[in-house]
Amino acid sequence: MAFWKKIQMKINKKWYPKSVLVGTPVSTEQLCKRIGAESTVSPADVRAVFTALAPIMADYMSQGRSVKLDGIGSFYFTAVSAKGGVDAAEKVSANQIVGVRVRFNPETRFTKNGSGTGKHATRGLTDTPIEWEEWKGEEKKKKKKKEEGGIGQHGN
Repeated sequence: MAFWKKIQMKINKKWYPKSVLVGTPVSTEQLCKRIGAESTVSPADVRAVFTALAPIMADYMSQGRSVKLDGIGSFYFTAVSAKGGVDAAEKVSANQIVGVRVRFNPETRFTKNGSGTGKHATRGLTDTPIEWEEWKGEEKKKKKKKEEGGIGQHGN
């Protein structure tokens, strides 16, 4: 069950449903135990693979490649440029890169559309329908800036 709450956007004063995260994030240990319980490998083996995964992915991505994990999606690095830019193409240099971000694109799945005559593309981690319920619990205190911000704030 996923949760949502009502929010009013300051920019247009319109109301929208917004997803809400509840509880604490699922830990690596919880993932290892569950994967171990649902497969033939031990939780310790799963943890060893997870431990090796991040630096290996980073190495491939630092070579300018994307990393595609079947059933999950693709990860890749993007450059963060200094503000302001330059006036001419000849002046562009790597010195303008001030940071790196990791981007993620969920795997695209194709399913038959409602009429059964074509395909419908979905970019998500699951084909399972999500049941949404309005969040009635209390949320953690947030900083003022985050109240205006993005989707998925944690609640209690």
